[in-house]
Amino acid sequence: MVSGRDVLRLAVPRVGRVADVDDQLVPYRLLTSGGCEVEPVTDYLREMAGRGSPATTLRSYAYDLQRWFRFLWAIDVAWDRAERVDARDFLLWVSHAPKPPRPRRGGRRGPAPGSVNRITGKASPGATLSLASHNHNETVGRAFYDYHAGMGRGPVINPFPVSNRRPQAHHNPMLPWHRQRTGLYRRRQPDTIPRAIQDGLFNDLFARMDNDRDRALLAMFVSTGVRAAELLGLTRSRVNVGDQLIGVIRKGTRALQWVPASPDALVWLRCYQQQIRGLVPTGGNAAVWWTLRRPLRPLTYAACLAVLRRANKALGTNWTLHDMRHTACSRMAQDPAMPLTDVQWVMGHARITTTQRYMNPRQEEVIARAKAHFARRNEPTPPPLPAAGYRPEVLQALLGGPFG
Repeated sequence: MVSGRDVLRLAVPRVGRVADVDDQLVPYRLLTSGGCEVEPVTDYLREMAGRGSPATTLRSYAYDLQRWFRFLWAIDVAWDRAERVDARDFLLWVSHAPKPPRPRRGGRRGPAPGSVNRITGKASPGATLSLASHNHNETVGRAFYDYHAGMGRGPVINPFPVSNRRPQAHHNPMLPWHRQRTGLYRRRQPDTIPRAIQDGLFNDLFARMDNDRDRALLAMFVSTGVRAAELLGLTRSRVNVGDQLIGVIRKGTRALQWVPASPDALVWLRCYQQQIRGLVPTGGNAAVWWTLRRPLRPLTYAACLAVLRRANKALGTNWTLHDMRHTACSRMAQDPAMPLTDVQWVMGHARITTTQRYMNPRQEEVIARAKAHFARRNEPTPPPLPAAGYRPEVLQALLGGPFG
């Protein structure tokens, strides 16, 4: 079948939704515009839950499958009748369709899509989905149809094919083997260097925190390097001030890990706890972070992100919460007295190659050294020293040139 549809002009209505349900195993459901459950998606999410995938992964996969089913509904193709051209056109649409605008309070306008912040050097999100989102949609679609094919459902041939090339044809047997299966429509992603916050800019950001809770949060983020969800899920029983440790539940393994925190972060935390003493529960399972407004409630990711957005607006920056993790890892990796394996353990990286990325020089460091190189090139060359036994004034009188 040859598809002649105009993908760039294709209208894909935003019908259906991902709903939260009261189910500990599969807390998300994909619903149609009429409120009916899309059972193939629920069945696949249940399979992922059986493999040990956390709820955050299930949510991410549900939204990617929502995008795929919206495309199928727009082109009037049943999910079990999808062909390769449909998957190809879907990924073309994913890469070129504009993202829906986000509602902003007070009608304020954000930075132009793709514009580069003059202070941080970071680009704002583009008008279309990123390359990583494109590849993630391809992976989710291929895994979805692989599962249903194994269960005897869906199309005979996976509409998201695997590349026929041999990725390990010239592999060095002394090096580790990588994954063999590669999606045909996956695109090559550039290997970018994680961006950390320079010390001066971080001090400016810390100065914008106007209460002890936000100061403690920022100090914890940049000293422990834990993820935002891991830190916000911290409970009082998992704060060991005497040993300068906090216990977090890791995102991937869901295991408890004690990570070290800086003394100043614990000092700010103690100041914050003193302020809310008697206002919040003090049991071992009670949350550590609470809202500032009454009635006090455990702090959520959206509320924590709002704190950073207010600081970004005042400073004219576009830092994210994950930049704090990059900053912590970069600081530890650049310390010659701290082994890279220790940094890997603290950050919770599954592979040492992930931690090695932080050993690369940062962009601002390379630029500063290049500017110093240019300045040295423009410096005047010192006059040559005369040979032993010759006086400089005599050589200058005879040869007419300056001699040191």
